[in-house]
Formats: sequence, structure tokens, C-alpha cells
Amino acid sequence: MIVLKATQEKLLSVLQSVAGIVERRHTLPILANVLIRKTGGSVQLTTSDLEIQIRTTAELGGDAGSFTTTVGARKLIDILRTMPSDQTVSLESSQSKLLLKGGKSRFTLQTLPAEDFPLVQEAASFGPVFSVPQKTLKQLLDQVSFAMAVHDIRYYLNGILFVAEGRQLSLVATDGHRLAFATAALDVEVPRQEVILPRKTVLELQRLLSDAEGAIEMQFATNQAKFSFGGMEFVTKLVEGKFPDYNRVIPKNHKNSVTLGRAPLLASLQRTAILTSEKFKGVRLNLEPGTLRVASNNAEQEEASDELDIDYGGDSIEIGFNVSYLIDALANMDNEMVKLELADSNSSALITIPENDSFKYVVMPMRI
Repeated sequence: MIVLKATQEKLLSVLQSVAGIVERRHTLPILANVLIRKTGGSVQLTTSDLEIQIRTTAELGGDAGSFTTTVGARKLIDILRTMPSDQTVSLESSQSKLLLKGGKSRFTLQTLPAEDFPLVQEAASFGPVFSVPQKTLKQLLDQVSFAMAVHDIRYYLNGILFVAEGRQLSLVATDGHRLAFATAALDVEVPRQEVILPRKTVLELQRLLSDAEGAIEMQFATNQAKFSFGGMEFVTKLVEGKFPDYNRVIPKNHKNSVTLGRAPLLASLQRTAILTSEKFKGVRLNLEPGTLRVASNNAEQEEASDELDIDYGGDSIEIGFNVSYLIDALANMDNEMVKLELADSNSSALITIPENDSFKYVVMPMRI
């Protein structure tokens, strides 16, 4: 009997870090399992959904031997969750079973052979490795991910475009009605590479990344991306297709602009959004010298209107927007001030951070 030992807390956190991509129902039953490879006191856990593979290695306790098996990931997590966090638990592998013990509790779980576990075939050649702090990538993803499409038939929009070039990493997401662009500096110079990460990969990265200063290393191949951080290795398939030319979408030289507090604008939009109808999330923005008026109404003929005092001396403009699109952008920024740039009532608006080129958000107007 080869035994792996650890506290409930340690084992559960290592398991949870890889289990996010595991589907409960799958055409291949083994994909509901986690591949456990114990070597001495170290354990390697791997999960896969055939498109994404996550692997982590942790130092746990136990005897000197080694074993490799696969067991239901969700079931193992559910059992561990019911145990006290400081309790020592042990896993023993024998024949086609895994025995889990903790205190006076014992669970015998069915296993499937490790050799049947479908590991993702890694690309033969990856581009150069480059890295940013985990915190930076987490911020970039938060600044653009809300603008990804959800189930668009233009499948390349259901994800985020990563562009690494020179000393810059840019992320872009669009659903055809709005576009978010965020960028950060790299510590090394890299040749231009463009990849589209699928939506599921983006959401999983957001779940796993922390605000830690530790670096996340990235490498891109023609059909795969690889991320390494905090003892984890994350390999994912890419979305094939040509992402729209985002530079053409970002307006240049809008003649009217106003800089105002992000929080007051967000609060004003949230208030007026209450009286928009479920189907039709439209609000009207009236921009006049000194004043921004935000207004909405609905089918029950209810109306809301709110005013902000602003420092503005440009054209008078009345323009309609889907209020959710404006709220999404403002809620995912943490800057005190934002800059709103407009041309007229029929052109896209541009939201940026004053004196800072690292974030741009474009939103199309809607007819109200």
C-alpha cells in the first residue's frame, strides 16, 4: 500500500486549483477524473477537457513509494469539503480503488486506469517565453473580458485577442457592439505574435490568477498557448480565425471630450438603468456646456433623469447607449477619473483614462 498524506486544507486547495475545467457530464467518463501521480512526497495533479489541460505539482507528505491513478475530481472535492481543515487525510491506491481516510471516516472510490487519461498533445514548437506579473495579467483580463461575445457564430469573438509585440502585450475583446483594449509593458522584446484565447480559458485564468507579484510566463504556438505560474502549468487550444482590425474601430480625434469622476458617472447610470426595460437597456446622454443629463424610460411610461455638473464647453450632443455596456466598462476600472470622447450622436463613443493610453473602450450608440 502506497500512501499519500496531507492536511485537508492543503489537499483541497491543490485539487480545487485544477478542477475548474472538469465537467460533471462528459462523453468520455475519464474526463470527470483528476490524474494523480505521486512520487515520494510530491504529487502532480492533472485535469483536461481535451482543449485545456491544467497541471500542478505540490509537496505533500507520505511514504517513499509512487502510484498513478485517476479518480472523480468533483467527488473527491465534495468529500474533502466536509472534513475539518486541520485534519490529516490519507489516500491509498490499490487495484481499481482509491481509499480516502480522515479521522474515523473512510471512503472507497472507484478509479480508472491512468494510461487511459487523454493528455493534451503539446505543440512541437512554441514562440519565445515572456512574462508579466500575475497581478498585471489579472488586471488586463478584468479590463477587457466583459466585452467578449458569449455565443456568437463568429466564434473568434468568443474570446480575447492577445498581441505581443516589441515590449508590449495588448489584450482586445469585442462582441461587435463594443470593444475593450488594454495594454501593459513587457520586460523583454518579442517578435509580433497574435493568438485568440477561448472564453473558457479566459474565465479559468481569471479564477486562478492572484494579485501576487509572482510572474506568469507565456508562450504561444500556432494552435496552442502555454502559461506557467505558481507551480501550475496551463496549456490551451486557441481559437482559429481572423480577429477584426481593432485599430480601425478605435476612434481618433473626436472633437468633443469631457473628463469626469468615474464613480459619480457609474452611480448615475446605475440609478437610471433601474427604469430601463429588460429587453431594451437604452439610456440617453445629453451633453451640454456645464451639464451631463442621463435619462431613461420604459414601456410602463416610467421615467428617470439624473444630472451631473461637468467641466465641458463643446457641442451639445444627445446620444443613446445600451446602459449595461457603459456600466460594465466603468465597473471594471479603478481609476478616479475617466474621459468620454464623442463626435456626434451617430458615432461610437470612446472612454479612456486621462493622460494614460493603456486602456480604451469603444461603444456604439443605439437609436432611442
